[in-house]
Amino acid sequence: MMWAIARRKVASRSSSALGIAQSFGRTRPAAAASAPRSYVVTTAVNEGPYLNTVSNLERHFGYSVNSKTGRYVLVIQRDNPSQLGRRLFSSDNGDLVDAVVPFMGESITDGTLAKFLKQPGDRVETDEPIAQVETDKVTIDIASPGPGVIQKFVAKEGDTVEPGTKIAIISKSGEGVTHVAPSEKTTSKVTSEPAPAEKMVEKQEPKAETQPKEVPKEKPKVSTLQPPKPSATEPVLPPKERERRVPMTRLRKRVATRLKDSQNTFAMLTTFNEVDMTNLMKLRSEYKDAFVEKHGVKLGLMSGFVKAAVSGLQNQPIINAVIDGDDIIYRDYIDISIAVGTPKGLVVPVIRNANRMNFAEIEKSINTLAKKANDGTISIDEMAGGSFTISNGGVYGSLLSTPIINPPQSAILGMHSIVSRPMVVGGEIVPRPMMYIALTYDHRLIDGREAVFFLRRIKDVVEDPRRLLLDI
Repeated sequence: MMWAIARRKVASRSSSALGIAQSFGRTRPAAAASAPRSYVVTTAVNEGPYLNTVSNLERHFGYSVNSKTGRYVLVIQRDNPSQLGRRLFSSDNGDLVDAVVPFMGESITDGTLAKFLKQPGDRVETDEPIAQVETDKVTIDIASPGPGVIQKFVAKEGDTVEPGTKIAIISKSGEGVTHVAPSEKTTSKVTSEPAPAEKMVEKQEPKAETQPKEVPKEKPKVSTLQPPKPSATEPVLPPKERERRVPMTRLRKRVATRLKDSQNTFAMLTTFNEVDMTNLMKLRSEYKDAFVEKHGVKLGLMSGFVKAAVSGLQNQPIINAVIDGDDIIYRDYIDISIAVGTPKGLVVPVIRNANRMNFAEIEKSINTLAKKANDGTISIDEMAGGSFTISNGGVYGSLLSTPIINPPQSAILGMHSIVSRPMVVGGEIVPRPMMYIALTYDHRLIDGREAVFFLRRIKDVVEDPRRLLLDI
């Protein structure tokens, strides 16, 4: 989405509040010409009645205001806030532009400047990422507003930043930028520091030779006291030098808070069952080539479990409900959250309206969301909501677990690894690919009867997928 950026500078306090509002109004058509859905207005207002003017503009137009010292930035959107672009603001000097933190979503007010992807002196192109901001949910790139050379950074890694915060200054012409890597400065300092120490040693050595040789010799007194031995009950701790203290990322802190809140809020209980995967695996084996040829995506096991979960939620609507105060909210839609483990932490993207999807659509959605999650490009909207969660610990080799409910949901299904075990089939002992499944549910809302019926429905559909066609 393209942006239109307008700047209005207040010359003095004698300017009227009406003048600012009129300037703002004149800017609006120009912005709409290039970007009818969103635009940004910045104005420098420091004190006095102009602060009230900005507030009046905010109340009048219904948009958000983000401020830094001496500058108010109006980020105005007409469409989906998550699709707001990253066009940045020009400085007073025509050759310099400021790289600022973009709008990060309605529920995100700040983030942590995780790292810089470029260094001062590096040349960047338009929309090329120069830094990353880590929020409670996603990592957002700060892009360059145009081609140029990074003159300097005005923020540090680890700083807490808000939308509109300036983090770098970019020179369009590249003038006044020194191309000296920080590592070279550090190296030169380190190599130059030992030189004075060496000179001091050289000066001290002759003095040591001129000292008188006849020095009264005294034998050092040897202490006969033994160091106290630690008692048998005193633990021997490893030295602190063998430990590392690393700050938690915002995503990890957010996950920790939500999981602990879930444990403190819900009356969690887990019920188990086992599933014979023979028929579902046979179905995938027989039709995998034709499935890929027609739909362009591989047929996996997750789509079968999603369809089974949809069938179970339709049979037991209470599993899809949630407690809100003294009320129970019944959801007439089914949004399935899929837990995805990434190097940065656990994220839970959502498959919207899973009850309206076929196997191919579910597989495509899972592949797309999983790829975005691992690449760090998943948006907040793609993780918001969800009425039921599926967690597949089997991909890591987990045999059995008790998953934790993902608020504000009321239940979560845990899948596990497939293991060949001896089973009795038709009076004979035969090897079968078996999987343990677990359902953790909020016992305040869901009774054991509904939970067992739901898990039994999962087992029946997975063991005989033909039930989905016949709706039995």
